[in-house]
Amino acid sequence: MKALAVCFGLLLLAATPSLAANITVRDWGTTQKGAAVQLYTLKGAKGLEAHITNFGGVIVDLLVPGRGGKKIDTMLGYDDFKSYERGGVYGAIIGRYVGRIGHGGSFPFEGRTVQLQKPNPNAKFVIHGGTAAFQKKLWHAEMVDGPEPSLILTVASPDGDGGYPGMLVTTVTYTVTRNNELKLDYSAVSTGPSIANLTNHAYFALQGEGNGDISNQTLQVFADRFLPQDADNLVTGEIARVDGTPFDFRKPVKLGPPMASAHPQVTMRGGLDIAMLINGKAGTLRPAARLSDPSTGIAMEVLTTQPALQLYSDNVGRPSAGKGGKSYGNHFSMSLETEGYLDAVNHPDFPSTEVRPGKPLHEITVFRFSQAKAAAQDAKKPL
Repeated sequence: MKALAVCFGLLLLAATPSLAANITVRDWGTTQKGAAVQLYTLKGAKGLEAHITNFGGVIVDLLVPGRGGKKIDTMLGYDDFKSYERGGVYGAIIGRYVGRIGHGGSFPFEGRTVQLQKPNPNAKFVIHGGTAAFQKKLWHAEMVDGPEPSLILTVASPDGDGGYPGMLVTTVTYTVTRNNELKLDYSAVSTGPSIANLTNHAYFALQGEGNGDISNQTLQVFADRFLPQDADNLVTGEIARVDGTPFDFRKPVKLGPPMASAHPQVTMRGGLDIAMLINGKAGTLRPAARLSDPSTGIAMEVLTTQPALQLYSDNVGRPSAGKGGKSYGNHFSMSLETEGYLDAVNHPDFPSTEVRPGKPLHEITVFRFSQAKAAAQDAKKPL
């Protein structure tokens, strides 16, 4: 009788339609070392949809509702895993340390000089984590379903990895919220004195990936100051005011003119590639930037606890092949990389990027999407 009741219960379950999961997974390839790679889909209640892989924590696709509700992929990238494995940083988590570490990739630490590994012994810097780059690591993934689905990615970087001191365990949680936001929650703990400066290098194309450049988009950045850089793109240590420069985005500015400015900080790099210091208290979630596109009507607000925001207008020398065979050209996207001060390990006056037992890293960044008119109204509301 008991067995009959169990069978009847199973039949009822089979006949009852199951609720659709807001996070799903599928196999997406195999690394050169034979490890399986997955691609995860996170769907939000208001139409935002993110496709994220556990290889480098890459945001492969970011589908945002545009005018009329049509979903538009706003993320530059590739169609297949192998292209990400071969190169590039499209949509990836950057660590242990974003940007360039100067002095040939060395810095003073705990009474000694740390020398990071570098492929080229004559290199003037080590960039985006060097040989220990998080964007080329396979992360452990955990799915959390619900109205606001999350993907929890964790990676352990051992002591000495790429020359970095201390074992660092980093967790990045992606959440698609009910408010059409992609939230990134970064945390890192170390077993000993270490350093960390994390970001995501998303290449945002609010006009739709591969659909021309960003010249007509409008940008606002809540920053009074920026970090000048030298010819090698290394910060000089100076902190400058934005007044009278093409980096004054305190009011909304169309991107075409500043990207073509004759200012030395622009001409050296063929566009925008500069660290802005976000107003307000670091460690609190506050507005950092707003970007909007007139053709799709998509607006994106960036909020962060981080102290700085790197503007990078995708200054490429020649076109490259993207998704669906599309050609990605100069200024086809904008990166808004929330981060700590660049090369802080070599500038003692900058806020520290050290991580120690009892002093973990914890930062949050939110990308909030809406239609441009709605975004303007939201800007008047308190956060």
